[in-house]
Amino acid sequence: MEHDFFAHSSAFIDEGCKIGKGTKIWHFSHIMANCILGERCNIGQNVVISPEVVLGKNVKIQNNVSIYTGVTCDDDVFLGPSMVFTNVINPRSAINRKNEYAKTHVGKGVSIGANATIVCGHDIGEYAFIGAGAVVTKNVQPYSLWVGNPAKQMGWISEYGHRLKFDKDGIAICPESKEKYKLEGNEVSKVS
Repeated sequence: MEHDFFAHSSAFIDEGCKIGKGTKIWHFSHIMANCILGERCNIGQNVVISPEVVLGKNVKIQNNVSIYTGVTCDDDVFLGPSMVFTNVINPRSAINRKNEYAKTHVGKGVSIGANATIVCGHDIGEYAFIGAGAVVTKNVQPYSLWVGNPAKQMGWISEYGHRLKFDKDGIAICPESKEKYKLEGNEVSKVS
């Protein structure tokens, strides 16, 4: 059967998966049952995507990433090398907690750095940036920048990945795109 996606001969794709046009799945990766992968995704080497995970279009997953059941990623998400999502708050080997999987939603345009851990049940707002090695233990605001263990917010970031510096009126302009952002309270929005 011919597909409109590429899967390396060493990759495993279980039954019931829907894989979008132009998606590439590389060496030794395993896409488990009933996953949905959007168009033009790139799944790196040695990636495990557990059953029923949903990825939007143009999601880039670097090598050695684990995405567990309960995770959904919107379009244009970047997952750095060896980052991981969890799916149970209090795992124990001798206790089956499959009925306790917590959901994690990753918004459009989010970047998550190498070796970061996203503890389940916490959503990542659109265009947020999670630094390498960060351990996220709470919900993350859109356009926010988080680093450390446990991760703490260190500022705001544009859709292009530039740190935003707000003036006294709460306005920042991305140096590359020239897009304007407004800070009100603890929320950032793009101004049209």
